[in-house]
Amino acid sequence: MFPRVSKVRHLAAYRLKLSFTDGAEGELDLKERVVGRGGVFSPLEDIGFFSQVRVDPEAGTIVWPNGVDLCPDVLYSLVTGIPIRAVEPA
Repeated sequence: MFPRVSKVRHLAAYRLKLSFTDGAEGELDLKERVVGRGGVFSPLEDIGFFSQVRVDPEAGTIVWPNGVDLCPDVLYSLVTGIPIRAVEPA
């Protein structure tokens, strides 16, 4: 399990600055992960709505007012470049 998101700041358009519990920080452009997906992601296409992102302290990730969240491990991997390793079943 990777560290969790401790802070998020909307920069512009679909760009966010994320900080993690281990001190790692970085910027992500989430346009490709949001635009055109439809369903619960549709409201996030509106920049005004997208900018309402916040940290869910219980889940340790980012969340929007409609409940959409993103996997904190994936976010950490995207920011740091550290790959997510698959765990083989015992």
